[in-house]
Amino acid sequence: MINLILNNDNIVINIHFASTAVMVGVIWVIQLLHYPAFHYIEKNNYSQFQKFHMNRISYIVIPAMVIEMLSGIMLVIINDDFIISFSLLVCIWIITFVFFTNIHQRLLSKYENTAVEKLVNLNWIRTVFWTVRLVILFNINI
Repeated sequence: MINLILNNDNIVINIHFASTAVMVGVIWVIQLLHYPAFHYIEKNNYSQFQKFHMNRISYIVIPAMVIEMLSGIMLVIINDDFIISFSLLVCIWIITFVFFTNIHQRLLSKYENTAVEKLVNLNWIRTVFWTVRLVILFNINI
């Protein structure tokens, strides 16, 4: 099965493009709507909200990010044209696990205005990187 996928790079490209497109859509909604809305959650319910957010968003982003990473690895193996896009993806993962998981963990205990502002501000980096990735993939795929 893996050989079939690796030998038919169009399948891998399409899977990768689709997973990246999903993440671009998700990240823009998170950036423009969801993270800024954290400021409007009732403070006495904030911990419950944060737990709910982390649980539910995982159903969307974990599968998409894992598929994106695995297909990205395959594409770099197949064709080094994908190295810049893949490098941005690695940066996104590093930023996510170094900064975002810690900030979300902090917010589990209580609302902190500065932590939410960090989420919004740092998330611009991921938003730009994911958007640039999609543009690069679109141009490679043409």
